[in-house]
Amino acid sequence: MKLVIKAAAFSAFLALAACGGSDAGDNIQAAADNQAAALENEASNLSDQADNATGNAADSLENQASALENQADNVQAAGENAADAADEAAANKQ
Repeated sequence: MKLVIKAAAFSAFLALAACGGSDAGDNIQAAADNQAAALENEASNLSDQADNATGNAADSLENQASALENQADNVQAAGENAADAADEAAANKQ
């Protein structure tokens, strides 16, 4: 599932980067921010479930939440890099 999310995010970044123009970087960053927010929300939901669980189930949910938070950070960083690349490409076209 993580690979699918990352692949979808990366392909979205590439598609937006291909658009060119000065708004491409902003669009890429917005898409990354939106995806990161969704991952953080899912992590928060898992943390809430962990609060209501006990023992190994709680530990497992907290680990999943932590992994999603890390993935959100990675998506945001990838978005920033792709946005910078799109901005640089747009500047080089001018």
